[in-house]
Parts: sequence; structure tokens; C-alpha cells
Amino acid sequence: MLENLEAAISAVKEKLPGMKLLENEPMAGHSSFRIGGPVRALASPSDVTGLSKLCDILKEHHVAPFILGNGTNILFPDEGLEDLFIVSTEKLQKLFLLPDGAIYAEAGVSLARVAAFAQENGLTGLEFAGGIPGTLGGGCLMNAGAYGGEMKDVVESVVYLYIPDQCMYEIENSNCAFGYRQSMFQKTPGCIILSAVLRLQEGDRQAIAERMHELGEKRREKQPLDYPSAGSAFRRPEGHFAAALIDGAGLKGYRVGDAQVSEKHAGFVVNRGSATSHDVYDLMMYVRNTVYRDTGVFLEPEIIILPPDYHLEDNGPAVSRNQIRFGG
Repeated sequence: MLENLEAAISAVKEKLPGMKLLENEPMAGHSSFRIGGPVRALASPSDVTGLSKLCDILKEHHVAPFILGNGTNILFPDEGLEDLFIVSTEKLQKLFLLPDGAIYAEAGVSLARVAAFAQENGLTGLEFAGGIPGTLGGGCLMNAGAYGGEMKDVVESVVYLYIPDQCMYEIENSNCAFGYRQSMFQKTPGCIILSAVLRLQEGDRQAIAERMHELGEKRREKQPLDYPSAGSAFRRPEGHFAAALIDGAGLKGYRVGDAQVSEKHAGFVVNRGSATSHDVYDLMMYVRNTVYRDTGVFLEPEIIILPPDYHLEDNGPAVSRNQIRFGG
């Protein structure tokens, strides 16, 4: 309820006066899509302790926070979200080597920075993450991957805060239920990833740098990095590739307003300049319905579309929506 949210905002101001708290903050500047109207509040705790205190206040006022990393896979509505309190992990930036050679990284560190840190220390296994724009927290949440590598291959353990009991837990890789673009954290509302320990192998710094450069060149060659986007628009359907299905349906370059199926990679939807959330959503639904009509294959959005019940007129099969209030 809005009354609870307003009471929570007042309590945060009173009890955590040093915390960065933005009110009615436009989300276009916090999203890789460069799309989105204002949310009621966006807080950026400076450390894990502050985050825990903030979540305790929100829990007391029955407000469920939306956890934001770099906003690289989210579509915020142009109308804004007056009932949303966002907690950003942007200031959780600790990154160092543990005595046994493993890497410790907090949730707000970008995967690209972690990959560069690994290379500088002669550790191999994270080269695939060099061009992923999301954070360590978001990467663990969705088991981010590319070019044959995934976070499940390098994560040893994850520390998370469970809001319902305000306790922190460390969970081993085997219990994270990592799968294709998923983990147990997505299926357990109230989990906030705080940090992770990554176990890599010793390697040659030069060879690691060359591999990262090679993968970077592949990304620049194949992906539309010159336009704002939220990465892959659709999950890979079993036995198929979303981009190939979209290309086969003749939709590469198809536009709705300033939202366009990339002419470079059909798996991406890009913002050509002034796309609205409605443009992106309508385009995604048209693509999904066309592919379904032509092939019988259902494309499920990989982009998190907010709010979860946001929808426009649609005559095709219902879109599966991610109900978990987390974003990478």
C-alpha cells in the first residue's frame, strides 16, 4: 500500500540520514535500455550493514524492495512506478583475492571488472564475462553466461540476505540450483545476493588477455553495441536459437516506433533513440506471436518487464512473467 511506502521512506530518512535516497527518480538513467519513468524511491546503501538496516526498515513497514544492479536486463515503464522502492547494490564494490587464491567480490562489482581482475592475477575461467555489462549479483542471480562459459562454472559460494528473517546465509554452488539463466535465488523471493567467492584456475596472463580480446572482438562484430538494449530479448527455447527463429520469420530490422529488432543480431531489441516501453513491449509481443504462428515455438522474454502485471492488448498465448522483484 502507498501508505506503507510513504511511512517507510520517512523512516529511512529519520533512521538512516546518511544513506543516498532519491525520490521520484526517472529510471531511464539507471537502465541500459535508457527507458523508464520515475519510481517512488531509489536507495543506495554504502555497505552490507547499511543494506541490512534498510531492508529491516522496509520489512517493518511491509514494503518489498526491488533489487537493482546495473539495470541491464530490465524494461521500466514510461509511466513510472509510484509504488516501487528500489534498493541498488551499486556501492557494494569490494573485490580482492582470498588467502587461498579465490576471488571475493561484492554484488555491485561489474562482471567485466571481475574478469579484468582475474586476468591481472593470472586466473583463468572468467574470460567469457569480460563483455557482460551486468553485476556480479545479477550474474549469479541469472547464471549469466556467454561463449560456452557460465557463472555456475566458477562460483564456489554465494552470500545472501534473506529478508523474511533478516539473516545472512552462505550457500555452496551445489545448492544454488544453477540452470540455463536461472538459480534458486530467482525462485526464492526475499533473497538479496551480497557477494560471492569465485574459484578459478591459474593461467598465463597474456593468454588470458588474448582470449578476452578475441571474445570482445566477437561481441563487437556480432552484437549491436552501438544502441541501447537490454541484452538478449528472449530466452533460448529448447532445441532452437531465438535469433535464428526471429531472423527466419523475416523480422530482422522490424520496428515499432524507435524500438527495433537489431539489424545486426535478431536476438536483440534496440532503442534507436526515443523508444518507449510500449514500443519495446509491442515489438516483443509482435515478434513472439509471429514466431509462434510460423513455427509453433514459444519465445519467453529474458528481459524483466516491469511491473509484473504490465500488459497490452495481445491475442497470442500469454507471456510468462518473472514475478521475482530482482533485476541484474
